[in-house]
Amino acid sequence: MSRRVVRQSKFRHVFGQAAKADQNYEDIRVSKVTWDSSFCAVNPKFLAIIVEAGGGGAFIVLTLAKTGRVDKNYPLVTGHTAPVLDIDWCPHNDNVIASASDDTTIMVWQIPDYTPVRNITEPIITLEGHSKRVGIITWHPTARNVLLSAGGDNVIIIWNVGTGEVLLSLDDMHPDVIHSVCWNSNGSLLATTCKDKTLRIIDPRKGQVVAERARPHEGARPLRAVFTADGKLLSTGFSRMSERQLALWDPNNFEEPVALQEMDTSNGVLLPFYDPDSSIVYLCGKGDSSIRYFEITDEPPFVHYLNTFSSKEPQRGMGFMPKRGLDVSKCEIARFYKLHERKCEPIIMTVPRKSDLFQDDLYPDTPGPEPALEADEWVSGQDAEPVLISLRDGYVPPKHRELRVTKRNILDVRPPSGPRRSQSASDAPLSQHTLETLLEEIKALRERVQAQEERITSLENMLCELVDSTD
Repeated sequence: MSRRVVRQSKFRHVFGQAAKADQNYEDIRVSKVTWDSSFCAVNPKFLAIIVEAGGGGAFIVLTLAKTGRVDKNYPLVTGHTAPVLDIDWCPHNDNVIASASDDTTIMVWQIPDYTPVRNITEPIITLEGHSKRVGIITWHPTARNVLLSAGGDNVIIIWNVGTGEVLLSLDDMHPDVIHSVCWNSNGSLLATTCKDKTLRIIDPRKGQVVAERARPHEGARPLRAVFTADGKLLSTGFSRMSERQLALWDPNNFEEPVALQEMDTSNGVLLPFYDPDSSIVYLCGKGDSSIRYFEITDEPPFVHYLNTFSSKEPQRGMGFMPKRGLDVSKCEIARFYKLHERKCEPIIMTVPRKSDLFQDDLYPDTPGPEPALEADEWVSGQDAEPVLISLRDGYVPPKHRELRVTKRNILDVRPPSGPRRSQSASDAPLSQHTLETLLEEIKALRERVQAQEERITSLENMLCELVDSTD
């Protein structure tokens, strides 16, 4: 009899473990909006969660160290007039987050390193261009200040957040609601899924559909798709019998999937989180209480089931920490932030190793916080791979960096001189006129702040009088 050879893989024994109770974030009223986004975004500094908010949309931002019970009066980020549907941290600035809302706008926020005293209500910039709700936002992986949004108007808009301009608008490619959008590793292509059951690969700068596959999964429920490190596609969907599926596709041959895995029968949409460094995809279903994970390799059967992390409570959403935010001393290869109804629970994925030394094979160089391109360079046709960093000595997030927005004068039609490069406010020479204007603006802002503080004081006095009268 021939012996069965066990597949060699350093990730065969990856196991998941929920953080201890004192490491959870308690008393958070997670949003109840029926929308298939992850409701949570995390980076090496902050955890952001979309929360319930009366009369508008809000999300809460906590420093990672702020575990335990969250005060019910903890300041929120409020500015949208309808529920927030998606949030995403900027990969090149850990203090900048974008939010998309049912009110048709996208807002970009600067989050301070300290805990604010009051709600943050003023975004750095508001991006208006969609005619219906905006349900998806995702930052460009390598170009500075480039943000993509997809709305219920079936339009994808790519923005330069540094100027507030629309760089590209893809408005006749999707006949129905867009379910997911994903950049490839260098941001030259997009993969989209749509309610018309078609998986598309789009070159946004040419405005062309490069490849498409109708009905990659036969079922009626929404699809999701993500690019792998080598340019293949992973899609999640449903069979005709409502069995959940994971498929691997080669865009050069969309006829048949390279591999197809069938799982259980459930109606929860599977959110795929792909780690290019380990080539592992984690599948988290909304309403599930488990995370399944698979390794993607070059040899058949290409998609290898590794294990399932199971817990008792169903998940309302999930945050996925970038590689640079992990604890390399503990061989941690992924960390999730699982949303419950009233709390957020970290889940740590670990490769068991006996040595305490840095494990080179687990941690190849990974994308760091520096962009490889300016927005103008990317639009003009340049591509660049992410700027990589080593995690050998751990990752220390840089200090607070401010996002400067320089709105261009749309009346000035003179072509820019010299090489194309997005200009930041610090590049422009300060004339006497500019100084006077800035001083006047500062004075006006101070007067507005003073007036608002006086108004707050009068409202507090009125409240005290009302309380006294009721007593």
